[in-house]
This record gives sequence, C-alpha cells and structure tokens, in this order.
Amino acid sequence: MKSIFKTFSLIFVLFLFVQCKTETKLDKTISVENTVKYAKGFSIENYDGFSIVTVKNPWPKASKTYTYILKEKNGIVPDSLSQNPIISVPIQKIVVTSTTHIPSLEMLDEEKNLIGFPNLDYISSKKVRTLIDQKKIKELGNNQSLNTEVILDLQPDVIIGYGIDNNNPTLDNLQKSGLKVMLNGDWNEETPLGKAEWIKFFGAIFGKQKKAEELFTKIEKEYLKTIEIAKRAATTPTVLAGDMFEDKWYLPRGTSWGSLLLKQANANYLWQETTGTGSLSLSFETVFEKAKNADIWLTSGQFSALKEMTDANPHYTQFDAFKNKNVYSFTRKRRKTGGVLYYELAPNRPDIVLKDLVKILHPELLVGYEPFFFEKLQ
Repeated sequence: MKSIFKTFSLIFVLFLFVQCKTETKLDKTISVENTVKYAKGFSIENYDGFSIVTVKNPWPKASKTYTYILKEKNGIVPDSLSQNPIISVPIQKIVVTSTTHIPSLEMLDEEKNLIGFPNLDYISSKKVRTLIDQKKIKELGNNQSLNTEVILDLQPDVIIGYGIDNNNPTLDNLQKSGLKVMLNGDWNEETPLGKAEWIKFFGAIFGKQKKAEELFTKIEKEYLKTIEIAKRAATTPTVLAGDMFEDKWYLPRGTSWGSLLLKQANANYLWQETTGTGSLSLSFETVFEKAKNADIWLTSGQFSALKEMTDANPHYTQFDAFKNKNVYSFTRKRRKTGGVLYYELAPNRPDIVLKDLVKILHPELLVGYEPFFFEKLQ
C-alpha cells in the first residue's frame, strides 16, 4: 500500500513539474517581434499555437489598451494571458461595423463569411452587394444602436466594432451576452500606409496572415514607387480641398491622412502647415482669401457636377480652379444604394489614391494611367 502511495505521489509531482515547465516555457516565448510596420494603433505577435493582437488607439486619446488572444486549434494559451478575450481562429462567421472593413474581407476572399452589417445601403462592394441581394447578410440597424436581438440570433464568431470614444453600451452588452468583440481603429491612423496595414488585423483572425502580408507588401511597394515618381515633377500645383457644409468650409488638417497624400503627390496643399488629423472648419471668406487662385480643387463627396456646386453656392464660381474647370471629385463612383466607393476602399488602397492624385497634379508623369476614384467635374 505504501509502495502504491509513493508511486502515485511521484506521478503527481512529476505531473505538476511537467505542467510548470510547460507553462514557464510558454511564458518565456512572450518576446516575439511585432509584425506591424506602419500602423500605430495595433500590433500582432505570433507564438506557437496562438497570437496576441493588441489594439492601442481605437479612438483619439484612448486611455486603455485592448488585448485579444487568437487561439489556433489545439493551441495552449498561458495562464498569464487567460484574463484576455480568447477567440478561436480561423473564424467562420463575422459581423463588421464599418465600410472600411469590407475591402479587407474581399481582398482575403472572406466576404462570404460576413453575416451582418449595420446599414447595408452604405456598402459599395459588388461582391458583397450580391450577397446582400441573396439575403445572406443581415441588416443590423445603425452602429450606435445595433440590433442585439438579430446579432444574438446570428451568433457570430466575432464582432468587429469601432467607437469614437469610450461609450458604446451596445458592444458592452453583446460582450456580456457571451459574444466576442474586437475593436478596430483603422480610421484613427494618421498615415496612408498605416490605415492600409489593418488588413493584417483581418488576416490574423481568418488565419491568413501570410496572404495579408503579401497583399499589403504589394500596396506598400506601389505606394512608395509612386512617391518617387512624384518627386520628378517640375511644378508643385497649389491645391484647395473640401467645400461648404451648413455654413462652414471643411477641409483636411495639415497632418491628416488626406494632407499627407497630397504632400507625397508633390502638391502645395494650402493648409498643409496646420496641425491635427481631423478637419478644419473655416468661413467661406477665410478660404476664399487664401485659395481663390489655387490651381486644383478637390471637392468633398457632395457634388458630381459643376452645376450642382453653383446651385449649392453661386460664390464657388469666383475661384480660379472653378473658372478653369480644374475641379475634381470622387463621388461619381456611387453604387445604386448610395454608397460611395471611395469612402469604403480608399483607406485600404492608398496606392490607387496616390496615383490618382499624381495623375491630376502631374499628368505627364503617369502617361496612360486613368484615375480610378477621381473625375474632373463637368
């Protein structure tokens, strides 16, 4: 009897020892290099059997960091990480909440796994619109008050949410109901390649990190190549952006995504010296005084013809760019339900946006290229 007890005790001690060794070994692996290069809002670290995705800046001045564990089949997650949300990957059913998430699904060939979205009319992707017409994607209301009943019925593997601040009770309630929620902060990135790199976030949850890396590398290569082409320009045209909305003229701040694109296209954006990543809100008089002689005018998505502009504000005709018909807009690529393709796809494809801008500003540098997003208004 004593012999049996000693044997059992030895086995138990050995079991504990093996477990402790395994746990220690896993803990020691927590030093893997982040695979994200440009984006400031998230990181990905890969380990044997699991990955750690850390979202650092889902909205401006966010005070909290969000950590998610992506667990592969048969993967072992260390106890030291078990307090974080653990999501089994690759996922099969997904809900996303921003049109900027759609291109990543499509580029990774995962759009068929989309089962719900808030305000389906905003989606422009032809592939996804076909799935909507086939009733394969459910309408979820709007982003700030998602239809929780429908989502609970759908039981997605993960919900990709976003917020403009720390107040999103709908997502909190869905988490309390047992569903997995991951925050995505692509919209808060300050650089074009930083925004585009969020395809790696989706690559991680679909188990397609290699493919996401390949797709991003192609975008990065084309983007950097176009910057070098733009440097050969003989001139630097002056650029006015935006237009009036409810008595205020909105245009990009000098350190925003849009302003950086113009700078890298070798343009003299007239407000490039301002700071901040959002929009400036100015009076018509202030804009006119500074930009009346601008060479090029890039409007917002409000207008698709010059007459629409003059109907909205007859004073637009006083700008040289309007007089010379050098006004461009991205609004004409609009789907039948009203979604504007630029808002959906441009953050993922800054290489295309940059080529468009270089063609507009320096047409001699890209002979034979036809802008994809932008068109000259008639």
